[in-house]
Amino acid sequence: MKGPISQFIEKHYLHFNAAALVDAAKGYEKHLLEGGKMMITLAGAMSTAELGKSLAEMIRQDKVHIISCTGANLEEDIMNLVAHTHYKRVPHYRDLSPQDEWDLLENGFNRVTDTCIPEEEAFRRIQKNIYKQWKNANDKGERFFPHEFMYKLLNSGDMKEYYEIDTKDSWMIAAAEKNLPIIVPGWEDSTMGNIFASYCIKGEIKPSTMKSGIEYMTWLADWYTKNSSGKGVGFFQIGGGIAGDFPICVVPMLYQDMEMHDVPFWSYFCQISDSTTSYGSYSGAVPNEKITWGKLSTDTPRYIVESDATIVAPLMFAWIMGW
Repeated sequence: MKGPISQFIEKHYLHFNAAALVDAAKGYEKHLLEGGKMMITLAGAMSTAELGKSLAEMIRQDKVHIISCTGANLEEDIMNLVAHTHYKRVPHYRDLSPQDEWDLLENGFNRVTDTCIPEEEAFRRIQKNIYKQWKNANDKGERFFPHEFMYKLLNSGDMKEYYEIDTKDSWMIAAAEKNLPIIVPGWEDSTMGNIFASYCIKGEIKPSTMKSGIEYMTWLADWYTKNSSGKGVGFFQIGGGIAGDFPICVVPMLYQDMEMHDVPFWSYFCQISDSTTSYGSYSGAVPNEKITWGKLSTDTPRYIVESDATIVAPLMFAWIMGW
């Protein structure tokens, strides 16, 4: 029996993008029921949008088996965890002048649309503690992926004194508890990536202490070949960008470059996007275009919901979990 949110969706979401949302959610549900696995990719600022309130439970219920996310989404869930009460909301952000923006910066706030992340409480609290993990690995000659360092940080308990939200609302806590596989392409393009680079410039840490994007791809190639039998692996893409572009290419890479001609295509595809549909913007390309790149098959269930992911994703997750 579906819960009240799902019942509301089923009654009212009957046409256009609302219907696409329902079709995609039912397709996701069917994929799991038939034994398939699912990758979720996170672009944009979904962690700052507090997607953890629903994504964490998706992880706990084994509705997601691997995540690909930007470095920003990896760290911003933890920033929200340790500095939530210090965030500042600016509902009138459209009216801000350049001087208003400068004043926010001067007061230690970095703005993401209507939400300002507090630099001292968010960035610096994590920096102080993640540095210990980086330096310890560096001095021992060990190497780890970006997400593995974050798991070490969370599992160490070093930051528990700063927790400001219920831990059940942190998707990174849920992921760390399950040791969920995470791919973080382009991690260098993040606050912690920039901070790590600064320590490399200062000569305190070797760049090689952090495993690279190429190593993420080789790891993903191994994971995909081991998990794509049977119903296969689905691809649920939130937004555009490298979080989705990077991992989806593992299939054509294995087929074309490794000449593994029996590798299965992605067996479900859905993208939530507010990018204008076009054939110049990759994020705006319709799913059919991915067939020509050897990522999807002609019979892969394909969905696109053209709307705001901060609205759509929690509703779809609610349906999938029967809320």
